[in-house]
Amino acid sequence: MKTLFSRAFSRIYEIPRKSLFDCPQHRQSLVLTANSHSSIDSNPKEKVDPFSLVADEISLVSNRLRSSAVAEVPELSSAARYFFEHGVEGKRTCSMVLLLMAKSMDKHKPGSSFSCIQDTSRVQLRLKQKLIAEITEMIHVASLIHDDILDDAKTRRGVGSLNSVFGNKLAVLAGDFLLFRALGALASLKNNEQIVSLLATAVENLVTGETMQMAATVEQRCSMEYYMQKTYYKTASLVSNSCKAMALLSDQTPKVAMSAFEYGKNLGMAYQFIDDILDFTGTSASLGKGPLSDIRQGIITAPILFAMEEFPRLKAVTEQGFDNSANINTALEYLWKSNGIQRTKELAAKHANLAAAAIDSLPESSSSDVRRSRQALINLTRILTARNK
Repeated sequence: MKTLFSRAFSRIYEIPRKSLFDCPQHRQSLVLTANSHSSIDSNPKEKVDPFSLVADEISLVSNRLRSSAVAEVPELSSAARYFFEHGVEGKRTCSMVLLLMAKSMDKHKPGSSFSCIQDTSRVQLRLKQKLIAEITEMIHVASLIHDDILDDAKTRRGVGSLNSVFGNKLAVLAGDFLLFRALGALASLKNNEQIVSLLATAVENLVTGETMQMAATVEQRCSMEYYMQKTYYKTASLVSNSCKAMALLSDQTPKVAMSAFEYGKNLGMAYQFIDDILDFTGTSASLGKGPLSDIRQGIITAPILFAMEEFPRLKAVTEQGFDNSANINTALEYLWKSNGIQRTKELAAKHANLAAAAIDSLPESSSSDVRRSRQALINLTRILTARNK
């Protein structure tokens, strides 16, 4: 039995991989160094709560997602809606980021008069922006469902994983169904080929990242560069390309669109680094799944990679694999003796600063709503890197 993602694996193997560090988009991010002036390094100008600023829009997106997941067959509807139901829908972080990005890209000048045509155009833009948020959430949840099937995961978000509750076959179909619904929503955008291309690239990157994780050799698993590229594909590509889509929908310049991309990429990377730490330091209650899940599956993340630099003997343990608890315990002993956790926190902080710097680089706006939204995006970099769950 194959998922939609796994059916693409053979095609992905034929695509020559371009290193993230050779990519022009990544090179540009290196210009925004962690030492650059950024609002993240100073006290917030306003104590803006990111979620409160877009709470109403997130509620609308959540309702739309529940409607979009309805299928003719009741069993498929139940499975497809599983992670969109109240109490299981998660924090809607993707939606929050994208809706804030949409507000931060608003080109409307305060006090300007609107004709009926302009007003209609503005409403249509808002609808398209919410649609991008919905599409991104559907792709994100579909990828989580497929990942859980591949990993034989038992829990997700504090409840049983979809595959453990409904079985692998229905979980596969539910994930595929959400992807097809996302594709249908993309088609409704019409004449937005660049937007469609961005989100198609994000889906391809998700497949590539999962393949890299599955097919990694021992040398690749122990490579920081390989880990960074895989992390971008699996975690940061979707939000970065969706942020860029929001900017393009708002008719922003390529430079501004790239700043939006950089924000999403670096925020996504920082978020994953904190996730990697929490896999070692969190609890089942805080994580919504069992701790040490990555290392038990043989997945090597930043804390272990940094520990390996301090204790090269840890690589030999990694090469033996983690099928037995003795090797896991040995790896943990090296980790706690090392600075692996602290260095991963510093890596997360660096990328959070890069994300904030990307927002600071945007052209000034006279709109208080735009400024508040941008401050919320900067505040979000602190919130997501300071979380403990």
